[in-house]
Parts: sequence; C-alpha cells; structure tokens
Amino acid sequence: MLVPAEVWTVAKAEQGNAVLIRPVGSDMAVPIFIGPAEAQSILIGLGNVQMPRPLTHDLLITVAKNLQTTINRIEITELKEGTFYGRLILQREDDEISIDSRPSDCISIAVRVKCPIYIDEGVVDEAGISVDVVNQKPISRSVQTESELSNLKHMLDIAVAEENYEEAARLRDQIKELEEKL
Repeated sequence: MLVPAEVWTVAKAEQGNAVLIRPVGSDMAVPIFIGPAEAQSILIGLGNVQMPRPLTHDLLITVAKNLQTTINRIEITELKEGTFYGRLILQREDDEISIDSRPSDCISIAVRVKCPIYIDEGVVDEAGISVDVVNQKPISRSVQTESELSNLKHMLDIAVAEENYEEAARLRDQIKELEEKL
C-alpha cells in the first residue's frame, strides 16, 4: 500500500549521497543512495534555484506542460535486489499515464512541481531506518546554501559574459547575502 511521504533531507554518507524519504508522520526514513548529479538536482529543486538554462528535469516538466499533461504524483514502488523502483504518474484529460523511472529522477521532478510523493509501506519496512539513528550530519541549510551559492556564481559569470550588468548586480547582491549566512 502506498503512503504519503516527503523528502526529509539529502545527506552525505560513507557510501555516497542519499536522499531520505520519510512517510508523513513517521519516525522512519528510507535512504536512497544517489549520485552527486542527482543530489545536486534534488537540492536545486528543493532550494528553488533558478538556472540560466533548463536542466533535464526542467525540460521534462516543460514537455509535459506543452503536451497538456500534468505531473500528478510520484511513487516509490519497490525494492528488488538493492535497486529502488519508481513511477512518474501523469494526468492528461481523463487518462492517467504511469512511466517507469528512477526514484531520484521522480524526486527531482516532484520537488520542482510540488506534487505528492508516495512510497510503498513494504519498501519502508524493508529499507527504512529510524530518523534517530541517522549518524551522518544531514545536508542542512548551510550545505544547501553552498550549492545555491555555486549556482549563483555560475549565473553571475554568464551575466557578466553577456554584459547583462543589471542581472550581474542582482546576482552579486544575492551571493553576498548567502556568503554572510555561511
């Protein structure tokens, strides 16, 4: 049975990066290990960071909109031989379309469009860990801010190269504010 869930955090562990999905109201979270690019994409979505050009997940969202399809929800459906499986559920008129997907891609899309996230209770039972025993420091606002800072600096470089000095000044001010937080 699928239950509502949320992205609890993105964390660094000895094994790499993990996104922790927590069923709503639960003291358990499911760590899904992902690569650095996937972690960055999820953090960009969580931080509402605007990129100068669309990333792959932004492109998919735009394609769905242009095809008059909405992203209804994502589902993390099973765990087989150490691999998590997910589905992206789209809605077009009265039709629901289910697309097989890596959970990290589903999550990257979900955090951008703010659609519901669901996880199978069996997956939580099999792979869930108590949130109290998460030993590694989660990627907190400060690390998320560092990621956002890196993206803003990249955008600043682009604005300067394009001689868009008003945008460059705005980005410079945002960078300054974030650096004061760190």
